[in-house]
Amino acid sequence: MKVVKALEEEKLDQEKTEQEQVSEPKSGYIRFKKFHFIMLLFLIVFLSAGITTVALSFGDEKVVKVNNDRKEFEKLYEAFDTLKNDYFKKVNEQKLINGAINGMVESLDDPYSDYMSKDEAKSFHSSISSSFEGIGAEIQQKDGHIVIVSPIKGSPAEKAGLKPNDIIVSVDGKSLQGMTSTEAVTLIRGKKGTKVELTISRPGSDAQMIVPIIRDEIPIETVYGEMVDDKIAKVQITSFSTNTSKELTQTLNDLQSKGMKGLVLDLRQNPGGLLDQAISISSMFVPKGKIIVKEEDRNGKIKEIASQNSGNPDLPLVVLIDKGSASASEILAAAVKESAGVPLVGEKSFGKGTVQTASNFTDGSNIKFTIAKWLTPNGNWIHKKGIKPDVEVALPEYASLPIINPDKELTVSAASEEVKTAQKMLKALGFDPGREDGFFDDKTKEAVISFQTENNLPADGILKGESSLKLMELLREQIKANDPQVQKAIEVLNERMK
Repeated sequence: MKVVKALEEEKLDQEKTEQEQVSEPKSGYIRFKKFHFIMLLFLIVFLSAGITTVALSFGDEKVVKVNNDRKEFEKLYEAFDTLKNDYFKKVNEQKLINGAINGMVESLDDPYSDYMSKDEAKSFHSSISSSFEGIGAEIQQKDGHIVIVSPIKGSPAEKAGLKPNDIIVSVDGKSLQGMTSTEAVTLIRGKKGTKVELTISRPGSDAQMIVPIIRDEIPIETVYGEMVDDKIAKVQITSFSTNTSKELTQTLNDLQSKGMKGLVLDLRQNPGGLLDQAISISSMFVPKGKIIVKEEDRNGKIKEIASQNSGNPDLPLVVLIDKGSASASEILAAAVKESAGVPLVGEKSFGKGTVQTASNFTDGSNIKFTIAKWLTPNGNWIHKKGIKPDVEVALPEYASLPIINPDKELTVSAASEEVKTAQKMLKALGFDPGREDGFFDDKTKEAVISFQTENNLPADGILKGESSLKLMELLREQIKANDPQVQKAIEVLNERMK
């Protein structure tokens, strides 16, 4: 018996009806009746701490009627006419209108609501393709800063050492202060092979870091599975994209053929994604009829979405979460915890409990805005709180070390935070630098030479370029090979399988 049914078998009429109800527009949310826009409503219901995800489209063209009796717009018209007629330079009328819309959205004081220009909207929609070009990191606007929610697995951002909660201060020297996440993305993304320099501020570190990254093609591959022993498999879901449910189906069936009897589902560093995918995947592990998620609208009306039970809820399961697990991944974690009794292992999740919709204008611009809260099966709103795991396990301290700029030379007599970071990395890898205070002395040089010799690098005792990159690469490999969170999850799973 397959662990989960083929995706085609899941597309029942009832499921389609439920998904359409989740995705249908709420009346009264968009009323730009004064701007004579002809809008093509392209509704996207998604759950992501970043800006990447696209879901369901409705292709009917709709003319928004203008009601000239709306007195609340009189002040707006007056401001528009005043600037148009009396400003000392000729104004761009469309730019004024776009600015007015942007101002309305910004006044919501919601980091997940944005007005996007044509170019920004194009970047927003790029995730519907099989890949995009950039650094591969989900970001959000938080407390006036652009903050990394999670780097994508295997991306240039992950390889450069970027971590959740890192603040991007500037891009190629241009400050991001006051920018929306959408505006920041247009600066960060770029063609494959081009270089971008991010100035990063990391919580707990006083010094800012310059992080050079070479952009690359970022494939939208979201499921990675492996057998960790002869009975237990580990599957990582990196985001909830269009094909994630199908990918997971294929991966689980493949792992079952290899002897899988229990599963560790890894949602760490998963920033979220599509609502329908979170529901479909939750249905693989939550018994039929049990609640997966609840949606609460502006009037307090709550809609319950139950498991379609398209899989095998009896498969022994443990779920891994951390502070990079957000939104749709939190829906899945809460669903299996509260409706299927599945234990969660790791660290408290991010805490993003709102649902967004996006609507396109015919000129290619776009607004993205929040339409509802989502609640756990027990009715809890985890927004800004996160989900606490049943078994808390932290990664080792060296897993949170800052990044070393490979363009910067670290050598004898240098003293800096980056030297301090390098010394801690060397020690974690078994090359004792003798000190960890940030001063590069002869003992530190000896440790660097030993490290370089062992890894077939020029043994000059200087950390720069290839040596710095190799040092960070080996540390990442060690974290993966000696992952206490995975080890604990396997231990818990073995207990459940007895």
